[in-house]
Amino acid sequence: MSFHRPTRRGFMQGGAAAFGAATLMNSTALASIDPNSFSNRTFHATHYGPFEAVVRDGRLIGINTMMELDARPTEMLTQGVLDRTYDRSRIDYPMVRKSYLENWQTGDTRPELRGEEPYVRVDWDTALDLTAKALLDTATNYGNEAIFSSSYGGWSHAGVMRPNVLQGRLLNLMGGCTNTQGDWSAGASQIALPRVIGDMEVYSPQSAWETIRDNTEVFLLVGCDPIKNNRVEFRVADHGMYAPWEMIRDAGVRFISINPQRTATDDYLNAEWMRIIPNTDVALFLAMAYHVLDQGLEDRAYMERYTVGADRWIAYVQGEGEDATPKTPEWAAAITGIDADEIRALAELLATSTTSIAGAWSLQRAQHGEMTHWAIVNFSALTGQIGRPGSGVGFSWHYGNGGMPQSGQATPTGLSQGRNFVRGTCPAGRITDMLENPGMEFTYNGNPGVYPEVHMIFNAGNNFMSHQQDTNRLIRALETVDTIVSVDVWWTAATRWADIVLPASSSLERDDITSGGTYSNDRVYAMKKVIEPVGESRSDYEIFEGLADKLGLWAQFTDGEEFMTHIRAAYERSSAADEIPFEEFWEKGYARMEVPDEARAWVRHSAFIDDPEGNPLHTTSGRIEMYCEDIAAMEIDDCPGMPMWMEKHEYLGNAEPGQLHVVSPHPWFRLHSQMDQSESLRDLYKVQGREPVRINRQDAEERGIADGDLVELYNDRGTVIAGAVLSDEIMPGVVSIYEGCWPQLDGQGRCNSGLVNFITSTQRASGLSQANSANTVLASLRRCEDPEGPNMAYEKPDIVEMDEVAFAAPDYDDLGLDRLYDLTDALYADMEPAERLFYERCTVCHGPREPHHFTQLQWRGITPSMFPRAGLDEEEAAMVTDYLMRHASDAPN
Repeated sequence: MSFHRPTRRGFMQGGAAAFGAATLMNSTALASIDPNSFSNRTFHATHYGPFEAVVRDGRLIGINTMMELDARPTEMLTQGVLDRTYDRSRIDYPMVRKSYLENWQTGDTRPELRGEEPYVRVDWDTALDLTAKALLDTATNYGNEAIFSSSYGGWSHAGVMRPNVLQGRLLNLMGGCTNTQGDWSAGASQIALPRVIGDMEVYSPQSAWETIRDNTEVFLLVGCDPIKNNRVEFRVADHGMYAPWEMIRDAGVRFISINPQRTATDDYLNAEWMRIIPNTDVALFLAMAYHVLDQGLEDRAYMERYTVGADRWIAYVQGEGEDATPKTPEWAAAITGIDADEIRALAELLATSTTSIAGAWSLQRAQHGEMTHWAIVNFSALTGQIGRPGSGVGFSWHYGNGGMPQSGQATPTGLSQGRNFVRGTCPAGRITDMLENPGMEFTYNGNPGVYPEVHMIFNAGNNFMSHQQDTNRLIRALETVDTIVSVDVWWTAATRWADIVLPASSSLERDDITSGGTYSNDRVYAMKKVIEPVGESRSDYEIFEGLADKLGLWAQFTDGEEFMTHIRAAYERSSAADEIPFEEFWEKGYARMEVPDEARAWVRHSAFIDDPEGNPLHTTSGRIEMYCEDIAAMEIDDCPGMPMWMEKHEYLGNAEPGQLHVVSPHPWFRLHSQMDQSESLRDLYKVQGREPVRINRQDAEERGIADGDLVELYNDRGTVIAGAVLSDEIMPGVVSIYEGCWPQLDGQGRCNSGLVNFITSTQRASGLSQANSANTVLASLRRCEDPEGPNMAYEKPDIVEMDEVAFAAPDYDDLGLDRLYDLTDALYADMEPAERLFYERCTVCHGPREPHHFTQLQWRGITPSMFPRAGLDEEEAAMVTDYLMRHASDAPN
């Protein structure tokens, strides 16, 4: 079929009007509590919290926090939001790299000069023309699979109109592209745990906090730091779990923290700190299991009723079979650095107490990362704890205010991305491998794949250059790519290695809608336009709408509707619309949704424990798989069928003299790389303008390093310059440097800013998940004697004027935009209703975006938490489930 292709200009000349656009887009929110204060305030919401923006003469001058919505706002909200809005790192105009602009006709665009060459300011028409041409050149010459989207995460802002969704919508309208599978946050466990315990777990609600307060005796934190990590959220932070954590602590719950360093949570909750060598948690839990078995403290009846494979794992733990090594506390002491008697004491305490275990995502960002959470699950099942009030396992206590009771309400959902006609994918942590090895076969989640030959990267609202491991290797691999387009608000790393840079406005400069409470789902927020766009920036919607217009896809991209109509429709898909009309919601700025009383007593996995036959887990057996036949049958050499200790390619157990283990936790004052451009926040924690690195005093003294010195962390992958922070609360042999800062390379190729990924490894977690291993890193440390100047990561790149380049503007014939018709006419057929529901409502969270990314059982494991957020009723949920079962990776042909 052929599309009817009306243009945006034609639509506007036709006189169509959006619902109440002028009124809604300019309305203000709540007046200030102080009746005499300045009244020009506008409600908005961010990852850092909701607020009222104070505007004078069209300029944002202040952030008013709102106690009724967020009683504990952070500096990221009160200082960072204002700072970054007008920061000098803003991209004010469309930009094109000089050689790319001069040679767009010949193709001699000098990709090796990315990151070094100046940019040229161009007008929007030129930038969009060159982008549209690159998309069509790539698709027609190499196929749509040669277009790679690195925009997987949607973390750029809190709204439903996220750039990754809008980009996916546009590219899918022209036939699709190669997407990523999985993510960086929890890539290993989101694949392994559904087969082990029937759910992703890492993105799932936790038991209601009151059940912990009232029942838990011991709460074990394994690498888990909820006080720090709950400062931000994927949607809107409200810091709702901070007071409950205090009440849990004050109720007498005993907290123990297993971690190479003492954390903010440890101080906040008065936790006992037990130091452990990084990446050795599996050995610890195996040894505790050995002692539990040795003392007869296991719960055989529990394992018999609720698990499978226990005997095989127990035999391994006790040293039977092929591995003749009993996993004794003495065996683990040599690996973990924890005294054998301490291991025995901890094992007995956990086995004889009502114990809740919280495992961090960071544990599985390691080689053999699938093993760590699985070992925790097995230990908890061995002692009969999972699914009972106050006990069990939880792998999301540190995210989204895990522990808050769930409303079960539907939240706003935005535009559908539609069907992607390209089935090929790239695991999120393997981008560099893909670029270096086109045509190479790989496995992911038990399914075979082949890396495409990528000729174009489209990156929107995602700083993949700061979170991909071994950055120097990635920079070299990018030289094989013809065109890189980046849509962003600021000059992040992802823009500094791009050819075409399209300046997006910040979320304060457009309207949007979102919700609050990643797990509670109890609020809907208006994200109102606060100020006019800075420079010539445009909203993500306007950018992709403009590209769609160039490609003749405007009507399909917009559905022939004005923007505010989509915002209203998103609201009306939420449960809040059942009680509060859109006009009232938009005027006030937020709407609450009721949390039922029974949610306060909810215990994770309790339905399974109460009735395992009536409520089986979504595993092959319907029970907890302490040994998983499905994983074992894949015969993956680095991911066996049960949690086993496997030595890492880099850890302190095989380190060379002087090497240290580098861990890279989430930062305190940032959301990954977001907020690094805030000068006020940098003044709070940077050391001589560089990322701080926490070093044990003994390690520092041995190297002649004083507190506040600049130091170099280095290995054969690269070198980063950081600022020394000496501490007795990190174990010797380990250093800690936050992930996500903006990079800047000096004349020697060192990162003068401290981006840890210049020294991290692209080693996969395993062949099951292909996830990253960012915390499996060794490096050496020395005092930096020759810094080349201040950190310049936050300055604009060199920019030259158009009259300084030889540029021939493209005309319509040069662009060849009509080629799109041949690409798309043969692809499109009407989607079935269930398919439309899936792509419209279920593909914008952490779950897989395509049905074939998961098996039938994995889909059954995630959909109970996905469907309520998507607002599906029983009939719609049944339709989508049927669609997923027919198109899952293991569906019958």
